[in-house]
Amino acid sequence: MKNETDAIQIDAIKTSNLTKRYGQKTAVDQLNLTVREGELFALLGVNGAGKTTTIRMLSCLSTPTEGKAEIYGFDVVQQKDEVKRRVGISTQDTAVAENLTVEENLRFMAGIYADERTAKGKEGVNQKVERILEIFHLGEVRRKIAKTLSGGWKRKLSIAMAIIGDPKVLYLDEPTLGLDVLARRELWKEIEALKDDMTIILTTHYMEEAEALADRIAIMIDGKIVCHGTLAQLEEMTGEKGLEKVFISVAEGKGGNHE
Repeated sequence: MKNETDAIQIDAIKTSNLTKRYGQKTAVDQLNLTVREGELFALLGVNGAGKTTTIRMLSCLSTPTEGKAEIYGFDVVQQKDEVKRRVGISTQDTAVAENLTVEENLRFMAGIYADERTAKGKEGVNQKVERILEIFHLGEVRRKIAKTLSGGWKRKLSIAMAIIGDPKVLYLDEPTLGLDVLARRELWKEIEALKDDMTIILTTHYMEEAEALADRIAIMIDGKIVCHGTLAQLEEMTGEKGLEKVFISVAEGKGGNHE
């Protein structure tokens, strides 16, 4: 018998035959995906598999060619404003203003959201900035110009800017790309701490990153999700141990579908 908690499962993201074509090339091919509220879902694949294109459609940065996607029930094409109020995105290229300080970058983003989410009946811009500085331990660099920051600090700032509007869904597109091992591990802690407050979609080329952080994992090949599930389910499906071996098995066509 299911308990009350089991019965209350909300779909944060739901897609149906979501497709994106660029001319004759199909970048995302009839994607059917459901991500539950509070889940950290990792989307894996080689370059060109369709991961970033998927995130762009789910965040209203790109319009689907066919199919449908909903964020908390709001359609990414017909209800863009409602979707944008609920999502944040940190892209591969850190979207920070290089000539502003860390604090100024955060204040700028908080100001954008002030009327919609940040200050309406909750916190003002100042309180919001201070809270984000504390969450990401950015206090020691708050007055540093962004272009002088290390890669790790820039990535932290980029993610901090993405969540300052209190999104319900956060997209992290290769958040630790180019960072050294220690900087990546440090950023994992920050991402882990966010899991209680929002649904996260993570794309990454680092298998150990997905293995450490994700609740469920999907592997994309040529625009299609060919398998998805928990790490244990993927291991059982492929007969391999560890995500790297699972990924290689699937990419080489040895793994079966797990729908």
